[in-house]
Amino acid sequence: MGRVQDKVAIITGAASGVGREDAILLAKEGAKVVLTDLNEEAGRAVAQQIGAEQALFVRQDITSEDDWKRVIEATEERFGGVDVLVNNAGILKYGTIEDTTLEQWQQVQRINSDGYFLGCKYGVLAMKKRKSGSIVNMSSVAGIAGMSAFCAYSASKGAVAALTRNVAAHCRRFALPIRCNSVHPDGIKTPMIANLHAQVKPGQMPEVKDLKEAITRMAEPRDIANVVLFLASDESRFMNGAEVRVDNAWLIWCD
Repeated sequence: MGRVQDKVAIITGAASGVGREDAILLAKEGAKVVLTDLNEEAGRAVAQQIGAEQALFVRQDITSEDDWKRVIEATEERFGGVDVLVNNAGILKYGTIEDTTLEQWQQVQRINSDGYFLGCKYGVLAMKKRKSGSIVNMSSVAGIAGMSAFCAYSASKGAVAALTRNVAAHCRRFALPIRCNSVHPDGIKTPMIANLHAQVKPGQMPEVKDLKEAITRMAEPRDIANVVLFLASDESRFMNGAEVRVDNAWLIWCD
């Protein structure tokens, strides 16, 4: 208990899935948490579950620069500053290089790339006022490997990984006490994954022949939240610019 005691954390996309689990676990370990999401009802419910003394919900569109400024201001006003930022909100769209439209591509980049850029920018500016800071960016193994079914998503998560390295290098160069690391899961049992089938037209996605393999590739949200907790805590104080895979060896599996 108390692994992030008295730290102040902003978690985007905290109304459900991994973001929700991040907020609950960080609060359990002593942090004050600011939950943001477009889903106000679900987001406020999670904040209420955690408790008013430790949690605040702020509606946020992560692609809006004004919203980022407002979230930072609300966090500083309520809890005094920002120590941790978990860039978790994102969008997943099925589509290969052949059938992804420009509109789909731009939508995914806007949320998954632009939104994370804004988060890192304003996160660093806020954390410069504190003794230390940790930014955790949710990427994906799709940002490292080539996943044919997710063209725009893979590109956006590759951008997140590269942005993470850039921010880490910037903070080291200017001796800022801020770390930035990325987390690269494979499949996670979240509403975003559960709703993916609705996007796929008949015959578009190859059938999963090995159900056992598919199940072993699906992590629980808490599996990811445990890694986020470690990166948010001082236990990982010498990790900066790291790409942490949470994929049950999928990326290196060749049996």
